[in-house]
Amino acid sequence: MRILALLFIAVFALSACSSSKFETYNGPEVTRVLVYKEKRKMYLMHGTRALRSYDVGLGFGPTGHKQREGDGRTPEGEYRIDRRNPNSAFHLSIGISYPNAEDRAYARARGFSPGGDIFIHGRPWKYRKGGVDWTAGCIAVTNKEMQEIYAMVKNGTPITIYK
Repeated sequence: MRILALLFIAVFALSACSSSKFETYNGPEVTRVLVYKEKRKMYLMHGTRALRSYDVGLGFGPTGHKQREGDGRTPEGEYRIDRRNPNSAFHLSIGISYPNAEDRAYARARGFSPGGDIFIHGRPWKYRKGGVDWTAGCIAVTNKEMQEIYAMVKNGTPITIYK
């Protein structure tokens, strides 16, 4: 009986120490995400009020709007959050609807692919402290911040990315 009680206490203690990367959020709805590339800032908005702000890392490419696959740029323009990846190699991630119809038409007219798979995501160990822009066009935050963003931002939320 004593062993069973000790086993129960050990299991309970371990479960109390475990943490999940999935948080819950019960605050005001995030109605829009704003990203300012030059300032390296992202804001989660409720109407005109910023609920949260984050320093972000961006694509490794030169400044400007993403135009083609492999250019390393972070897109600029109006998009939506359109998918979630709880098993991302970058902790957690939420997808941005790049390319939109305008991006696809621009690339098609020039005979190349616009690329895709643009996400807001966490950081792998190598980039855990931030540093220079290193993504292939995505928007990176810390893993802890990504847990918060993942809980707060729903699919369908508009995102505007400015230069």
